[in-house]
Amino acid sequence: MTVKRKLLIAGGGYSDIPLILAAQNLGFHVITSGNRADDLGHRYSDECCLQDFSDKDAMLRLAESLKIDAICASCNDFSAITAAYVAEHLKLPGHDSYETSLLIHHKDRYRDFAFENEIPSPRAKGFDSVSAAMDELGIFDFPIMVKPVDLTGGKGISKVDHIADARPVLETAFEISRAKRIVIEEYVEGTRHGISTFLRNGRVVFFFNDNEHYFLNPYLVSAASTPAQVPENTASTVCAAAEKMASLLNLKTGIFHIQYILQRGIPVIIEICRRAPGDLYIQFVKHATGVDYPAYIVRAASGLECDDLVQVAPNGFYTRHCIMPHHNGIINNITIDPEISEKIIDQMLWWKAGERIDNHLIQKQGIVFLRFKSKDEMLCETEKLPDLIHVDMK
Repeated sequence: MTVKRKLLIAGGGYSDIPLILAAQNLGFHVITSGNRADDLGHRYSDECCLQDFSDKDAMLRLAESLKIDAICASCNDFSAITAAYVAEHLKLPGHDSYETSLLIHHKDRYRDFAFENEIPSPRAKGFDSVSAAMDELGIFDFPIMVKPVDLTGGKGISKVDHIADARPVLETAFEISRAKRIVIEEYVEGTRHGISTFLRNGRVVFFFNDNEHYFLNPYLVSAASTPAQVPENTASTVCAAAEKMASLLNLKTGIFHIQYILQRGIPVIIEICRRAPGDLYIQFVKHATGVDYPAYIVRAASGLECDDLVQVAPNGFYTRHCIMPHHNGIINNITIDPEISEKIIDQMLWWKAGERIDNHLIQKQGIVFLRFKSKDEMLCETEKLPDLIHVDMK
């Protein structure tokens, strides 16, 4: 009997399920990890070995004990950094160097790199203490954005309008940063978007451009729609920046996801990462284009060829929407308006009646994918989805 090659996914949440299934379809024995036994992804993997994927040395010991053949990051920056660390130590293919991964996924290091290399990003500076940050607030024009360097999903991000309000915001950002570092950057006004690119030999061979939508939390993407409502040259401008970074950093083949703000027609890059975005985003790409994006991400991470991936535009008007409540409380039911239910093409729901919601600004109860007949319908209906798909609370 043929022994399957082992692939370790540094995670096992619901967002990782497309990666797990893709890896199994490629013939891998898939092992999930993380420190939460009830994560949904573990139900789909061949084996689960719990370990905190933010602990790179513990994950290296796990990988060595399992004798893995490949490792793939989950939809988390800590996971991407750990996957690069493990791959470097075990000489596994498909990953950037550990130092490069730190630069990409730590906001202060990326901002310095972007400034030095004229990558269009906000003017910013990193700090390792509240006092140092307070001393230099005068160099910024307000409002400013304050961010922990190592967290995603809007965690710890705040907009500060006046210098007198800065200290408590800085203290909070430092407190929740694991690295105990923050970045302060100029506030950029404009429409917000994501573009998921795929690099092969340093060139962008595929990209997927979206519109970002926000519900109650102004820093957490709650929905994404495509095609992106941006000028025609926007994608080529951002892809050129991606290729410039790929050349400077010697980036390996694989996903390179970028978030940007379109300010007066010019894309300003806000965040970058080398792992799949969360909330089943790569399944969103697959629905909209027909491209098996999860499979290509796994193939690249495991060192397999990706030579047949080419550009494919969205074949219609699509939205991925995260179901979130309007306030804290106990879930009674989720109701879907008949006018929107017929537009749902796929869904993953995990809500439970009687479950308590303690932080409605970040807790999600499911994800739906929708197809619309026109751009106008897509944009209009996407903004109404929190009410059309409503979490009824006790």
